[in-house]
Amino acid sequence: MTLPLIDDHQRVHTDLRVSVTDRCNVRCFYCMPEKGMTFRSHDEILRFEEIERFVRVVARLGIRKVRLTGGEPLVRKNICRLVRMLSAVPGIEDLALTTNGILLAGHAADLKAAGLHRLNISLDTLDREKFIEITRRDELPRVLEGIAAAQEAGFRRIKLNALAIAGLTEKEAVPLARFARRHDLELRFIEFMPLDADRRWANGRVLPGRKILDILTREIGPLQRVSPSDQQAPAAQYRFADGSGRIGLINTVTQHFCGQCNRLRLTAEGQVRNCLFSTREWDARAVLRGGADDDALTSLVRAAVGEKKLGHGSDNGEFARPKRTMHQIGG
Repeated sequence: MTLPLIDDHQRVHTDLRVSVTDRCNVRCFYCMPEKGMTFRSHDEILRFEEIERFVRVVARLGIRKVRLTGGEPLVRKNICRLVRMLSAVPGIEDLALTTNGILLAGHAADLKAAGLHRLNISLDTLDREKFIEITRRDELPRVLEGIAAAQEAGFRRIKLNALAIAGLTEKEAVPLARFARRHDLELRFIEFMPLDADRRWANGRVLPGRKILDILTREIGPLQRVSPSDQQAPAAQYRFADGSGRIGLINTVTQHFCGQCNRLRLTAEGQVRNCLFSTREWDARAVLRGGADDDALTSLVRAAVGEKKLGHGSDNGEFARPKRTMHQIGG
């Protein structure tokens, strides 16, 4: 019997984030600089067959959930082929994708047919001018079209991800919540983390989840805490008392969930990270391309898990700000 992936803090790892590209078609200030980006070459990033092999190996070690990220995963050519490959891997029970939604209208039906189970769509505002300010692109209409296309394709329980940033989110939370309620979408607010290329992050820029609850309760109605279906899920989940609409709060800064973290990450160029804030990486690409067998890949993954810190990349739970930004690590 194969032993599961358990770190020194007794956390069992069942969830893998796979970045398929570091490229993106927007330039959100909390993720990427507006100009001057140098992206990985085609030869540097993992081929689909290499990703599939990695997922097959970790599935034998207890990984059950895989989420495809970027950059923007839908800019990766033939992404539906990868979805089809991963959906056939024995042991993978849940296959999801996080997207900014801009290209989703043209992919939604094919993604569903290929075996994708779930979608998360990034959306910080419904105001077109504010959207341009945040993303530095005028693409809000295409995002809304993508959401509609995903629902038309049969995706259910679609989640909208909004960053919780002080001085920004206070005015956006209510319109987003009303939009989510109207369209039967789950809205999640994620506290702003120190992963931005522009180095704008500071503690004072974090909008705590409790303040968002206060805003939504005052403007829309009371919220009730609900038990998540997945006890290791990072979001504290709520529903409006009138039964219409669900809200998730991922309080990564004010109430971090590191003690129950079950995630590993694979970057687009094949580096294993045991934490979003890890200061070290393990080179799976070298193993994948060096002729080594699956046992060598298993040993590398176990080594990464074995060195996982208590939280946020450190032994004391304080943020260890990584050298790389979010689009380079994988969302």
